[in-house]
Amino acid sequence: MELGAVLPHNEIGTDPGAMKAYAQGVEAQGFTHVLLYDHVLGADRNRPGGFEGPYDKDVAFHEPLTTFAFIAAVTETLEMVTNVLVLPQRQTALVAKQAAQVAILSNNRLRLGVGTGWNQVEYEALGVPFAERGKRQAEQVDLLRQLWREDVLDFSGDYHRVTLASINPRPSQPIPVWFGGAAPALIRRAAALGDGWMPLGGPGAASAEIIEALREARIAAGLAWDGFGIQAQAMFAGGDEERWHKHAERWRGLGATHLAVRTDSAGLGSVDEHLRALERYKNAVS
Repeated sequence: MELGAVLPHNEIGTDPGAMKAYAQGVEAQGFTHVLLYDHVLGADRNRPGGFEGPYDKDVAFHEPLTTFAFIAAVTETLEMVTNVLVLPQRQTALVAKQAAQVAILSNNRLRLGVGTGWNQVEYEALGVPFAERGKRQAEQVDLLRQLWREDVLDFSGDYHRVTLASINPRPSQPIPVWFGGAAPALIRRAAALGDGWMPLGGPGAASAEIIEALREARIAAGLAWDGFGIQAQAMFAGGDEERWHKHAERWRGLGATHLAVRTDSAGLGSVDEHLRALERYKNAVS
């Protein structure tokens, strides 16, 4: 089970030097991957009708693909993972172009985790209907892979039309696409179309049931289970060495292939403190 880190999006700030020090520190400690969350907009909770959600306008999110372009330039081995890019609210051909460029400039170190999101405010601002985001996502993944692979394609779907065109340059290897979420329809898409799954919860009965459902669905469809990844997460805050170890072992027992630790919300005030927390966690679970 590979260990990674979740970028402390709201706490790292906007100093490029801090971002560089964090990425290089994570890599130097032997973590294999870094995760970035994705929100384009934050809503004002005092807007007419109010707003309910875990994040609002006062929580900072670094845009994943442009941030990864920066991280790619200052690291050598660190895999960069979106967890998750809210794919349906974006233009598919543009995502294909941007992701391909990050993959090219990083020597194929991009893993694209995709989700459907929950924030209707973002969909409204980006001009995409919220209601059919799941069906749109499935078509997007198909189109992304064709754009990354084909010199020219003729694609006609419910949401996209590409007439004898493609992107250039294209990545030299397929960009892995993993699905985040837990809704039944999402799990079916992940099994049929994904290279892995990104759970939202912990290593309990619900996650175990979903993993088994994924396994059964892939076998029934004639798809390989070996090589299908599970990207879990863990919290540094509120834990200790014993608790972190037990939590990691439970994920390992469920077949998780990757585990990334969050150091946000732990009262840490600097990059060095976040890196020391990561080191302490890694020593506890390795």
